[in-house]
Amino acid sequence: MLNLILLSSCTKNTDSQDKTGVLYSEKYADFELSEEKLQAALDNAILKLDTLLLKVGTKFPEQTSTDNVYGIRENKGGWTTGFWVGMLWQAYELSEYENYKMAALSTIESFEYIIDNKIGVNHHDMGFLFSLSCVSAYKLTGNETAKETALKAADHLVTRYRENGSFIQAWGNISDTSTNYRLIIDTLMNLPLLYWASEVTGDDSYREIARAHYDTTQSLVYREDGSTYHTYYFNPETGKPTKGVTRQGLNDESTWSRGQGWGIYGPMLTYGYENNAEAIETFKSATNYFLENLPADYVPFWDFTYGDGDYQPKDSSAAAIAVCGILEGIKHMDESDPLRKVYFNAAKRIMNSLIDNYSTAKLDYANGLLLHGTQNMPDGDGVDEMSMWGDYFYLESLHRMLDPEWEPYW
Repeated sequence: MLNLILLSSCTKNTDSQDKTGVLYSEKYADFELSEEKLQAALDNAILKLDTLLLKVGTKFPEQTSTDNVYGIRENKGGWTTGFWVGMLWQAYELSEYENYKMAALSTIESFEYIIDNKIGVNHHDMGFLFSLSCVSAYKLTGNETAKETALKAADHLVTRYRENGSFIQAWGNISDTSTNYRLIIDTLMNLPLLYWASEVTGDDSYREIARAHYDTTQSLVYREDGSTYHTYYFNPETGKPTKGVTRQGLNDESTWSRGQGWGIYGPMLTYGYENNAEAIETFKSATNYFLENLPADYVPFWDFTYGDGDYQPKDSSAAAIAVCGILEGIKHMDESDPLRKVYFNAAKRIMNSLIDNYSTAKLDYANGLLLHGTQNMPDGDGVDEMSMWGDYFYLESLHRMLDPEWEPYW
């Protein structure tokens, strides 16, 4: 914890930055989150993971819970099975217990099968699926099957790149230009798979596609106030951008909270490979919007339209994602930037609320980690439930807090 705790005192104020407003108010003043509390939360999370592993065995949890209990599924695509394996790898690194390693390695065959047979992978989420399952396995164990499987996934993701517009098409058949000729903010989290592929193969074309998609996304989905669009359409004939549209937010001009979380974390993942200075500014703008609009308990509603007093579901996963992004971001910020201290205080306050009010520590029957997430409010899917991604990013945020030197799998 020492490295992160020092952030509270190592920054300097600068006259060039406005020190008024929410970010410099009591809401984000110095805050102590003890290592003991974080460790207790992590210990409970691992116990919950153990319970779930006993239930699912060699299969996978459903992507969201039902009444706070996960069911069991096969790995037949979708976008969430990688989060389960990513949690197993984290548990292995945290404990060095071989059972987690063996459980994680046992899943590789299923990921190889779905990419070889193109089962449930007709979308952009190859990073969520394969970075956390197969890239992680290769990094931690040198498993060659995992490496080759992840490279196949990177090759598959490349096929979704649209030269006419310079973006990776998120959804639908690549031949469909009527409703799916658009990018979405979530794809920022899948770009590390392409950067990794460039590193291990020496083929720069993966990186070039990742950077082109990043640059297009940065120029379009971030509004002037730091809020974000969920998706952005292009004219398929000219490649020119046409309009920002939501899919899971309240409306086209609102800000879907989980999308804002992706908008915080995504730029810093690209920065880790590119060292592109503009990514820092994009990260800061998105983070400022997120923090300035959080309700009193530091966990957003499913859309930032809503605030304290509104009877709407929360999305705890958005908070966990944002914490991971903030902790990644402050590693790369200039030490003289006063926002570095603000962001770290904010991350601690958000984590404290997640531990106290959203973890499953006091709910014995819940077999996941993080309560009160929302998958898709407009469709009524996974509302006020646990989710695989919420659990994963909660565990990653605890891991990052306790071990600032840990290298995530992205």
